[in-house]
Amino acid sequence: MIKIPKSIYQRMIDHAKKEQPLECCGILSGRDQTVEKAFELQNEEGSPVRYSMSPQEQLAVFEEMERESREMIAIYHSHPHTIPFPSETDVKMAFYPEVSTIIISLKDEDHPVVNAFRIGKEAIYLEDIEVIP
Repeated sequence: MIKIPKSIYQRMIDHAKKEQPLECCGILSGRDQTVEKAFELQNEEGSPVRYSMSPQEQLAVFEEMERESREMIAIYHSHPHTIPFPSETDVKMAFYPEVSTIIISLKDEDHPVVNAFRIGKEAIYLEDIEVIP
């Protein structure tokens, strides 16, 4: 289970809405499956159906996480027009199987849906998200 403070959970949704109609992307860091910090990254693809993060931005995030003794808990991105389930591209691009993939669906913009998954070689596993104060 991933624990996400309500303020960070809302920031992810706001990030997705701000980037719409394009996909947004970012990294969540923390300790013991509890998110402590969110990093909003630029979608290098500039696409409504896929995303990629700049290696330079990722490196800066990894360096900051190391300095702060935090680990990468999840990578998040949005699906502006589809359900919050990993696409074929999401599965192919899941380079960190030990890290959760969080998808924010804006298919119903008034009611965003946020789901977390572990994408393994053999299967996709739904993970629980607990929004904490």
